[in-house]
Amino acid sequence: MTIFRDLSVLWSLFHIFILFIMLYRSRYGRRKTIFFTVITMGPIIIINIAGLILYEAEAMGQAFILTCTLPSLIVFWIISIDKKGRFFFTFCFADTVALWIIVVTNLLDFYFGGGQYVLMFIGRLLLFPLVEWWAIRYLRKPYLELQESVAEGWGIFAGMMALYYILLVVKANFPVIITARPQEVPSFILILLLMPMTYATIFSALYRQLLLYRKQQSERVLSEQKLLLEARLENQERIRKMKHDMKGHTVTLSGLLATGKTKEALEYLKGVEMEMSTLSGQFCSNPYLNAVLLQYSGKLEELGVDYRFNMQIGEEALPYMELCQILSNGLENAYLALKELAQEKRAVSLQMKYNRNYLLIRLRNRCREDFYVEKGILPVTDKEGQDHGFGLVTIQEAVQRLDGEMFCYTENENFVLDVMLSRESFSKGLMQG
Repeated sequence: MTIFRDLSVLWSLFHIFILFIMLYRSRYGRRKTIFFTVITMGPIIIINIAGLILYEAEAMGQAFILTCTLPSLIVFWIISIDKKGRFFFTFCFADTVALWIIVVTNLLDFYFGGGQYVLMFIGRLLLFPLVEWWAIRYLRKPYLELQESVAEGWGIFAGMMALYYILLVVKANFPVIITARPQEVPSFILILLLMPMTYATIFSALYRQLLLYRKQQSERVLSEQKLLLEARLENQERIRKMKHDMKGHTVTLSGLLATGKTKEALEYLKGVEMEMSTLSGQFCSNPYLNAVLLQYSGKLEELGVDYRFNMQIGEEALPYMELCQILSNGLENAYLALKELAQEKRAVSLQMKYNRNYLLIRLRNRCREDFYVEKGILPVTDKEGQDHGFGLVTIQEAVQRLDGEMFCYTENENFVLDVMLSRESFSKGLMQG
């Protein structure tokens, strides 16, 4: 009946990787990730199956950390976008859940299945897909969102899970397998019962952080909406003032021209032009986008930043809510990064223009020499250096609502944010706005 044992081990190893792949964030695309996983983890699975056949379950259980856990940890660490607490917590979570199922089915088979491995095989055959269904249905989406939004607090949880995993391995296999130590089985069962409660506590804490992040996002959106409405009112007030002033200017110019004072009329007209240019503060025709640019031009001037805004757009209808989120968060990130630099290095440029059927946005600002972002990888904020982080998630969400694409990377001590939006998506954004 060892065929059921061998098949259940193969099934377990296969589903450990499936569970982990569902929850971690790879630095590569799906196809490349799957290919790399198959060519690296395939031999590891084969080696463990061969070891089980040659050396029996007890010996392989004692060597499992060396033959499977550590090699798979190294493989997935290489291809993961996360290298610290988030990765290790996810890895420990997947491995500990799988080990829990393996140990529980071992105990059930020993005490209720007569050690024939049939109950073990059936239990694993059902429990692994059930856990994966639960992960897809309830865990995967919020957990991936949590990894993107929360940078702190993962290390302590990862340490707890690593210790719990080691505790399970040691308690189940050393000095001999747990079923050969019946006096220790009750305490071992208590440890098994404690694990779901521990994970429930951890995920409850993480979920509260996710709710806090969503609240911050909501407050940021409301703040941006308030800014846009205030800018609209200010723009309308400016237009009314300009219309009122123009009446007075027209009367003055008419009087000068009627009395033949052409030279004085020209001088007066130049003064009006200077006043109008000072009053308007126009970077673009769209009042909402212009309000954002006006706000950040003032902040950048206070820092002494060499800034350039090249807005090659007209008065056409635009999804201003999403575009304002993109510009305000991008400029805010640039502003925070430039604050950390020496005065002579502070420079930022913003360009927005049409290229056939696409609206292209490029924001480039100087950044720290040691700050590196690979193209296609979204950096995260940390406490030591907040060059770019929280705002990029908001930008990405706005771009996704318009079915666009966003890339960010560093080159020559500059951080570059590229956004490409299709004109066809504008109607979608306008309806949402």
